[in-house]
Amino acid sequence: MNRLMLASACLLATLPAAAQSNIQNAQLQERPAGDLSRTFQQLTGGAGPLWIAYVVPAQSPDWNACCWDNWSGSNACCGRCSLEERKSGRSVTTTSDRRSRPVQLEGSTSAVVLYRIENHRVGKVRAFSDSCEIDAGGRTIYWLTGVQPSASVALLKGLVQTNGSGADEDQATRHIIGEALLAITAHQAPEATGALVDLARNDPATRVRGEALFWLAQRAGQKAAGTITDAIANDPDTRVKERAVFALSQLPKDEGVPKLIEVARTNRNPRVRQQAVFWLGQSKDPRALRFFEEILSK
Repeated sequence: MNRLMLASACLLATLPAAAQSNIQNAQLQERPAGDLSRTFQQLTGGAGPLWIAYVVPAQSPDWNACCWDNWSGSNACCGRCSLEERKSGRSVTTTSDRRSRPVQLEGSTSAVVLYRIENHRVGKVRAFSDSCEIDAGGRTIYWLTGVQPSASVALLKGLVQTNGSGADEDQATRHIIGEALLAITAHQAPEATGALVDLARNDPATRVRGEALFWLAQRAGQKAAGTITDAIANDPDTRVKERAVFALSQLPKDEGVPKLIEVARTNRNPRVRQQAVFWLGQSKDPRALRFFEEILSK
């Protein structure tokens, strides 16, 4: 085993203990993940309700997803996250969004991914930082150890595709799709970017393509930008194009603003141009101001 493989194995071995210590009011049953897909299928055979949980390395030490109990406008975060009764709001922060939160000297090293199982199917997906306090509401949690991040991404991607393919889309289904995509984004694994790119380009469901574009923008990078601009140019659905324009606004400004200006100048779809102009206005970037001055002077 080379040094990189050994380091990864050691990291995976130490993650569960740290995350488990923040789970309260739960009946924890630990077991090895083995083949994640097969183990997951076996556990969903139970009627439930129950939870399946594991940890994976988070996308960066600054990634933070937690809860607040009462939002008072004071930027105070975070409270205990309740799995069984969602009384609190949700806060997701990255390197570009640093709200006041509990101080972590070393940052968050892992993301906790949880699935609620009832009637032999997944009813909820949640993703939290390992530093969050989680109240399980007295439920059983099957805690899987040794989960490979690539297998986790594949499981979540399959869940998005399964729920996105249904003809009847209700609020619960939309919520599962959104939470599963957020969980994919939380992964450090490179497979997470690949999964989001594939969903953004190829998923038959308009909602899935649009949501994948949004979360892809949160990971940023040249690969993300290319997929987003490709969707603006080539996706057949105007709603996906508009979502892609919003995704551009989520990229770092030095990357997103020039692309928004290009869309506002050249795109043939008036609704897409309108969205680009709107998000340029929200950017408060000097380049956007110069663009507006140029348009108004003509």
